Amino acid sequence: MHQPVTWGPPRAERADAARNRRHLLATAREMIAGQGADKLTMDGLAERAGLGKGTVFRRFGTRAGIFQALLDDDERDFQEQVLSGPAPLGPGAPPLDRLIAYGRARIDFLIGHREIARAALDGREPVPAGSQTPMSRAHIRFLLGEMCLGPADLDVLATQLTAALDGPLLLYLSSDTLTEARPQVSERLGRGWQDLVRRIGRPTDIHLGGQTQA
Repeated sequence: MHQPVTWGPPRAERADAARNRRHLLATAREMIAGQGADKLTMDGLAERAGLGKGTVFRRFGTRAGIFQALLDDDERDFQEQVLSGPAPLGPGAPPLDRLIAYGRARIDFLIGHREIARAALDGREPVPAGSQTPMSRAHIRFLLGEMCLGPADLDVLATQLTAALDGPLLLYLSSDTLTEARPQVSERLGRGWQDLVRRIGRPTDIHLGGQTQA
């Protein structure tokens, strides 16, 4: 199964290997944009990039590996925005605002990468690539801890919220919502996320007559 990148810089690699990787990924993106993900093959990528088939196979292993690498590359860009980009997605905003912004951005990312993520499946796994999101859970757990939610089980809550942003929901949920164009899908799911998070962050105790009611 594809494992998304986690916090931290990518592993160092030789200059020639890094150059070939960048060239192959750029070429793969051009081919996907022009023909669609289903038309991308290992042989076709090698020919278009002007590199030997062996180089492509050593780099990616399988056709699914090409799409996994594309996801990883874009995940790193997304991670950079979360770690050091402008608020509210990046640092500097209240935790509730950051959590809302993170979910909206993550939904838009996954919806925008549905075709690539589906193609990243190697046929042996029952769930789609991107279904395990350690970065999401760690970030959500951190922001929940900053929100002062009282006795809430933050570890469980972070796991549940992470599941709402996981690949299986956004890639395989069969509903009329997901048949709409990307902007409409992202906006509707984003509003749902915002409503959910605001409800979680809302005080639940009402003080009446000196007594506390849930």
